[in-house]
Amino acid sequence: MSDAPNPCLSCGACCASFRVDFSTQELQSCGGCVPDGLTVEVNDGTARMRGTDHARPRCAALVGTVGVQAGCGIYEWRPGPCREFGMLAPLGRGDDACGRARRRHGMAPLD
Repeated sequence: MSDAPNPCLSCGACCASFRVDFSTQELQSCGGCVPDGLTVEVNDGTARMRGTDHARPRCAALVGTVGVQAGCGIYEWRPGPCREFGMLAPLGRGDDACGRARRRHGMAPLD
């Protein structure tokens, strides 16, 4: 196991690059964990993280500065798409979507 820090704990590029839609069943008001106040309704069955549908997306739960020190303010309660992002990539390595997000913010993709 590597002693290198997980780059996801300081990057935040994915949180400021993509729209995050998920089932309303994940909302606190429906028995889930995602705080309702950080979301907008898309339709009867879909919610979206506030801020992720802007021309320059930035999730309302993202704290800090992208590429310097950034992280999820609701990490334990984040929705499914955030939990699944990059899961197929080994720890410390980004997948293609991660690479696109990092390039969008002027950072090199992870090796």
